[in-house]
Amino acid sequence: MAAPVLSTSLVVVSSLIAACLSVFYLTSGSSTCHLVPLSALAVCGLVFCGYLRWRGAGPAEHRVCVVVVGDIGRSPRMQYHALSLSRHGYQVDLVGFLGTKPHNEVLNEEKITITAMADVKGVQVGPRVVSYVTKVIAQSVQILVTLMETRRPSHILLQNPPGLPSMAVCWLLCLLRGSRLVVDWHNYGFTILALAHPHTHPLVRLAQWYERAVGPLAAHHLCVSEAMKEDLRENWGIRATTLYDRPPAIFKETPLELRHQLFLRLAQTLPPFRTRGEEAGGAGERTAFTLRDPVDQSVTWRPHRPALLISSTSWTEDEDFSVLLKALEEYERCVREGRGLPALVCVITGKGPQKEYYRKLIDGLHLEHVQICTPWLEAEDYPTLLGSADLGVCLHRSSSGLDLPMKVVDMFGCCLPVCAIHYNCLSELVKHEENGLVFRDSQELASQLQALLSGFPRAGGRLEDFRRSLQTNRGKRWDDNWTQTVLPLITMTTPSP
Repeated sequence: MAAPVLSTSLVVVSSLIAACLSVFYLTSGSSTCHLVPLSALAVCGLVFCGYLRWRGAGPAEHRVCVVVVGDIGRSPRMQYHALSLSRHGYQVDLVGFLGTKPHNEVLNEEKITITAMADVKGVQVGPRVVSYVTKVIAQSVQILVTLMETRRPSHILLQNPPGLPSMAVCWLLCLLRGSRLVVDWHNYGFTILALAHPHTHPLVRLAQWYERAVGPLAAHHLCVSEAMKEDLRENWGIRATTLYDRPPAIFKETPLELRHQLFLRLAQTLPPFRTRGEEAGGAGERTAFTLRDPVDQSVTWRPHRPALLISSTSWTEDEDFSVLLKALEEYERCVREGRGLPALVCVITGKGPQKEYYRKLIDGLHLEHVQICTPWLEAEDYPTLLGSADLGVCLHRSSSGLDLPMKVVDMFGCCLPVCAIHYNCLSELVKHEENGLVFRDSQELASQLQALLSGFPRAGGRLEDFRRSLQTNRGKRWDDNWTQTVLPLITMTTPSP
């Protein structure tokens, strides 16, 4: 494979040089402008030769390239795609940024090859639009070079957003290599841009035009909700297949022994997981929630343990955590009034741009019975903690109103009751008073927390009812859903070698 890889790299470099020379000749008053046609001809010749080499760069059967123009470790759905493909015998090239460690299962799978890309930046001086445009240009070249150095796949499976410029670049490569482009629509990129800019901003309008123009060029489309499927059909002319997020097998209720071990590890760096005052010096291993008997080594719950509430986030503009913080302040007031509520440990996991802003707000709160911590958890610890929690909270508001929060899917996989903030299509996942509760503001969330945690941790009550309902109605897991929905699409449309 060394020769095709070298030739494709030379094609890119030579084409870029020829294109730059053409621009130079056209913009200069030089008498050498007659070289422009020669430069253009050279570009066409190189691309044609590259096309022949790319088409012959190995067989396409049972090889799929999964592309994430983002952090692979923070893109669980695309990791699940890669794992499902590998389990069905496909060789997988997983391309993206390596900022956060992917799942161990992905790292240890022999059929998955991870190809890392750097997170390129645009020009950091001048107007923001200059930085954005130069980043798009640099990223186009980067994606082109990186993907041409992989072996020819039958399909390229691309996450969108971000789709600018990856969607156009991947479509071009599929055209040259005889592959098929499958776009997995998680949301719309232009609606995410609109969180930071007005809808009339040129960048937002350009991004919307781009997605509408390039999106339909893909051979196949997946999406995350029926509402998005309908919107793509009516407004974009795209026929998509809904692939609901489903929890993989790692998301399940955690046995008490494993909970205790996790709490002990977290207590080393997170004070809310430690015992307080005189209790800390008792016999045996102790955490804020559990204790191990020094005689028979059994693990039991502490009789007056706090409730464990968890929320996960990417700390972006589409999640307003002031709603949760205000609800926790109201909960604190109710505990002080003696309303029979337990102390509360609130864990907010995740990384993102607004994390420091909210940490400052948290530091400014005066809470005695509510403790808040904001750790980043390893991929293997996150499902264990979800399976150990008592209640989940989701503050995700879809920028398009058409996607569904994967964090709730994971919580349901762990049979964890959820309170989720309302938006248009949330009812496809969270059904109010059936498998969780839906709230619209901090006051309503505070009321729900009080109703669910009243009398905790004694048996009975609404919290336990919701958990039993989730245990009874588990639904499909990711692998079963993927095999039924996506595998036929891949196997029936594999191009000939």
